[in-house]
Amino acid sequence: MSLESDIPYENLGPDLLLDAVESLGLLTDGRFLALNSYENRVYQVGIDDKPPLIAKFYRPNRWDNATILEEHQFAEDCIEQEIPVVAPIIFNNTSLHEFKGFRFSLYPRHGGHAPNLDNPEQLEWLGRFIGRIHSVGSRFAFQHRLKLTPENLGHKNLTFLLENNFIPQELKHNYQLAAQQVLEVVDQQFDYYNQLPVIRLHGDLHIGNILWTDSGPHIVDLDDCMMGIAIQDIWMLLSGTDNEMVVQLNHILNGYQQFYDFDPTALNLVEALRSLRIINYSAWLARRWHDPTFPLNFPWFNQPRYWEEQLVTLREQLERLQTSRLLEIYNH
Repeated sequence: MSLESDIPYENLGPDLLLDAVESLGLLTDGRFLALNSYENRVYQVGIDDKPPLIAKFYRPNRWDNATILEEHQFAEDCIEQEIPVVAPIIFNNTSLHEFKGFRFSLYPRHGGHAPNLDNPEQLEWLGRFIGRIHSVGSRFAFQHRLKLTPENLGHKNLTFLLENNFIPQELKHNYQLAAQQVLEVVDQQFDYYNQLPVIRLHGDLHIGNILWTDSGPHIVDLDDCMMGIAIQDIWMLLSGTDNEMVVQLNHILNGYQQFYDFDPTALNLVEALRSLRIINYSAWLARRWHDPTFPLNFPWFNQPRYWEEQLVTLREQLERLQTSRLLEIYNH
């Protein structure tokens, strides 16, 4: 497995991005604003005599067209059920467009702020929202998108990190040992709970992908939607001790279970999912390190101190995998 050698957005300048938008028959006013996005490039683009639109330029060589279009279809499926997911706009009978080597989509602009996860009412509202999405997601399967498995998010990423020499030599053995011990337990837990249904998910439902307004939440950025177990779209909204997480979870489930069933045994996989996210995040940064945006915005990555902290985190995570009491507390 090798690193990408190209600089993916080297040719995506102001003229090209405005010309791309105008290629769909729109007239821009020449103004644009780069928005906070690292994986793709996302801009607010001014449209003459109309509200601005959001232009999303997909990272080259990441997804094929069929994979991107499944993301768009999932968003449309939610919209059809009046679930407020931000979906791409259709131009010329398609939501995915290409201009001078770049694939892109246009979206309506939606404002909002992060939800307050200390607010029980908002947690219950989010639960209803996620339950509705999962009800839609359970109707049929993705054919092209990633499946959430220890192999895809754990083992492959660890192999990438080890083969491409990101980890300092003096830490490499201990990091590899800790990661392998964690993944061994993760494998065992996924095997034990393999009866849990696998459905279409948002996949990356953290607080940054939820916009809250007076009318409630909007979900954005389905770029990482995947096949997986439902708890993946819930656990990132939980924080604190096991007891504190169960309190938050109960508020979420009060709304969630109005629309979709919840299997409590999935709680025994929360720490496994957290473990996969830890390893996946390091590998994501490593895979993108050739992109100049990443060293600029993540200067602490690939320094010995980062890997020392990751080693400590993995050792702590191994203990959490073996001592989590979420299900026990939830059942009482």
